[in-house]
Parts: sequence; structure tokens; C-alpha cells
Amino acid sequence: MPAIEFTLNGKRQSVDVSPQMPLLWVLRDTIGMTGTKFGCGLQLCGACTVHIDGVATRSCGAAISAVAGKNVTTIEGLSSDLSHPIQRAWIESDVPQCGYCQSGQIMSASALLARKPNPTDADIDQAMRGNLCRCGTYSAIREAIHRAAKYSSSSKVRTGGAE
Repeated sequence: MPAIEFTLNGKRQSVDVSPQMPLLWVLRDTIGMTGTKFGCGLQLCGACTVHIDGVATRSCGAAISAVAGKNVTTIEGLSSDLSHPIQRAWIESDVPQCGYCQSGQIMSASALLARKPNPTDADIDQAMRGNLCRCGTYSAIREAIHRAAKYSSSSKVRTGGAE
């Protein structure tokens, strides 16, 4: 079985795993990037959200073979110093409580802002509806997304990595 090659956070990556192995487990167990979290394993909670070619995707349901030749960005790839507008806004808005879902929330929010730099509340609700937060920080999440949009209004929001 040939190695599967893709770009991860802007760097070429090659893994020799079963083509059906979920991207989530390749990231966490094979590569050692634990920022992407396991939540439900059924693509329902959003904790495992990453970007595949700039699109917010649940990594628990994406086979590694589906990312061959593509760009994958994880929470670690948004910025190395928490300078991405959504990360800054998240910190300043004091969004996390337990924090478990937050990397998936941030990845969904950054994909939204890359698509729609000035989202309405309805846009935010639609984009974030698949991300569950057991602590109920939804209003703080919305506030942080609006804050990040203001930070980004003078420049295009990146989705991270080499995208």
C-alpha cells in the first residue's frame, strides 16, 4: 500500500496507514497533533473540525485517502503565535470554559470568516450549528466571531497553512 501524501499546515506530509483510517486518528495518533479533538466519532459534534482545502470538515468521518494531494489545516496551523484574528478574538472574548470543543469551534468560525468576512448573526448561527458546546458558550462564540470580523475588515482572513 503506497504512502498517502498531503499538505498539513503548509508542510508536505506522507503517511503509511490504511487508506480508510479517519483523518482524525492520523492527525492525533500517527502524526502527534492533538489539537484536533475526538468528540462523538459520528460527525455530529464538530470537535474534530479541520479545514480541507479551506472547507470546514469533520475529520472523524474523512478517510485519509480523501485528503491525498489536498491541503489540511488544523488548529495548530492557523498561527504559531495565536495571532490569527479568530484566535485573538476568542482569547479577548474569554470564550472557553472547559475548552474541549473550542478547536473545532475556532476552525468552523475561521472558515466562515474566510468565506464571509462580515457575517450576520444568522450567518454565524448557520455556520456554527453543527458545533456543540456542552458549556453553552454560544453567545460568547458569536461575540468573538463578530470581533474577529472587525479585526479582519481591513485585510482578508486566512484559513491557515498554505491555503
